[in-house]
Amino acid sequence: MNTNLPYHRYHIALLMSLFDTLRAQSVLMAQVPEESNVLFLERFEEMVTQLQAGDQDALYAGQEIICQIITRYPQVAHMIPRDLLWYFGGDCLHYMPDEEIAQYQLLDEHQAQAEARGEEFDWEQARLLLMSEHLRNS
Repeated sequence: MNTNLPYHRYHIALLMSLFDTLRAQSVLMAQVPEESNVLFLERFEEMVTQLQAGDQDALYAGQEIICQIITRYPQVAHMIPRDLLWYFGGDCLHYMPDEEIAQYQLLDEHQAQAEARGEEFDWEQARLLLMSEHLRNS
């Protein structure tokens, strides 16, 4: 995994923001025993560090962590950026409707085409453009 690509930098930034949000939501997370909460945040932080180092296996840990946020902390599940569900894939996709999955598949196709042409692909900008286009056509 090339962590220098804008695609990965963008998603790692989203993860860091989500981590900060979860840490700030400690009052809500107090419903889970504190020790368990601390261990969960440590695992989350470790997963981000592994992703930053380019460890491909961290993607599986990320799937698990994102799904655990949804089940352990449902009161903050809405704060998970949808891009992270797609980025990690696997079980995370169960939390996305088919229409949304189709939009992300289209983004992946655009990214592959741009990279095949040797062009850099701005995932965030392309996603915003596609989502606004979708809203106009709805």
